[in-house]
Amino acid sequence: MNLLAIEKYPEYWSITLKRPEKHNALSAELVEQLIAVFDEIAASNVPAAVLQGEGRCFSAGFDMTDVDQASEGDLLLRFVRIETLLQRVAASPALTVAFAHGKNFGAGVDLIAACNMRVAAPGTTFRMPGLQFGLVLGTGRFARIVGSHEAKRILEASETFDVDRAVRNGFVERVASPEQRDHVIADAVARATSLPGASRALLGDALREAMHDDHANADLAALVRSAAEPGLKRRIDAYRNPASSPRSEHPQKETS
Repeated sequence: MNLLAIEKYPEYWSITLKRPEKHNALSAELVEQLIAVFDEIAASNVPAAVLQGEGRCFSAGFDMTDVDQASEGDLLLRFVRIETLLQRVAASPALTVAFAHGKNFGAGVDLIAACNMRVAAPGTTFRMPGLQFGLVLGTGRFARIVGSHEAKRILEASETFDVDRAVRNGFVERVASPEQRDHVIADAVARATSLPGASRALLGDALREAMHDDHANADLAALVRSAAEPGLKRRIDAYRNPASSPRSEHPQKETS
């Protein structure tokens, strides 16, 4: 099943997550489709890629639908593949744009964080509850954007933060309504094409060498250490139980 709608233009690709009935939660299949698309983007040399979600939000995060049937090894692999996706997006030679809206959770927020340009509609909110069940996914990347002090305040309390706070702490670059999407894309394309293609590629290579490799290894190692701790499934089950996690906000309690 195709879980993405992809529109390809010479100067940008538009990629829409199409699981509105699941609030675009990141199932294993959706993650693999996204990885394949970003591999194709890297090979195509398209200047920009725009990510958005269909329905009520950008993404509710890790899909909890089949957690009860999954082994701890299955869960570890799924989280590793999500980190693989985040690294593909972060290292993409294209200028990546996330257009967020609605209530976003966990790995969905991580996917937004992996993009170069983060735009949100008025009323958008973000929450990253992975540490509530001992999972370190996207933590370093988030801290590099908002600063370690702000990241600690948000993550240790699993706070929901709104678009105004996201603008203040640098997580969101711009607030724009869905009706302004075309203007956002035009600005992104202008930014992405301000350098000749060869120069853009050189800049991308230099920045990746300077920043990405060390961070990528550290982020993956932190995730694997946390997810490999015995009892991951039990911790997730405890988080999903309303009696033991009264602060959970989403009916599916999508996470990470």
